[in-house]
Amino acid sequence: MNTVEDLVADVLAGGHGPDPREVVATSVFWIHHGTRLAGGGTTYRNQYVLARVGTAFGACAFAEGEIDPAVCAEASGAPVADLLADAPAAVRVAALDAYLGHVRPHRTRGAEPVVLPAGTPESRARARDAAVAGLLDLPPGAKVALIGVVNPLVAAIRDRGAECLPCDLTLRTTQWGDPITPDMGEVLDVADAVVATGMTIGNGTFDEILRRCRDRAVPLVVYAQTGSAVARAFLGSGVTALSAEPFPFSQFSAEETVLYRYRAHP
Repeated sequence: MNTVEDLVADVLAGGHGPDPREVVATSVFWIHHGTRLAGGGTTYRNQYVLARVGTAFGACAFAEGEIDPAVCAEASGAPVADLLADAPAAVRVAALDAYLGHVRPHRTRGAEPVVLPAGTPESRARARDAAVAGLLDLPPGAKVALIGVVNPLVAAIRDRGAECLPCDLTLRTTQWGDPITPDMGEVLDVADAVVATGMTIGNGTFDEILRRCRDRAVPLVVYAQTGSAVARAFLGSGVTALSAEPFPFSQFSAEETVLYRYRAHP
């Protein structure tokens, strides 16, 4: 399997479980929220569309104006196959994620559960991003491309002795004033490892990141709220490790929550 579209085709052909024409997305909804962590100068404005399929929620972050929230009413109750065929890109990813998460829940097998402690947004973000960075196995001084920048993850990568090469489509500097490039080619060409957000699945850049990492035999770690079960389908096929955080996400609770870490088998 080489691309997300290959995965969609495989799901539609019944290759991952029950016929998606007979499985319904019970509800489709969206969330818009802003976050500014203490001591930081960046306000993260995040919008997600979410789909509920059976026992799982699927998610996809999207850019402002990319979809009309009215699509949620139209999509709720639709068969998964219809959404995969005709819905806007973010809804397609959320439906695919929910279907795959329903067929094989993160909590059931194959993953290492990591409990994030109760606490403030800052302490929970640090714990989450330390868990993500803990999936890296690199010598000190290694260059790590970070595609999709959150400041606590920049810090967590540096805490492991690596050099962080940040890339983001909207942010231009880190909390510490480091320049952020919008061109992922700049960092993919020189990185010893890549850490990419699941948002790359939603914005269509994931396939290229996957291809480049395969071509260069570079480890690829995905940290995913968007498309966590979608990214899991590529473990061992370009994705080296995954931090999967299905909805409800850590930022929506002050209590203990769980993320799931996967590593591809050698």
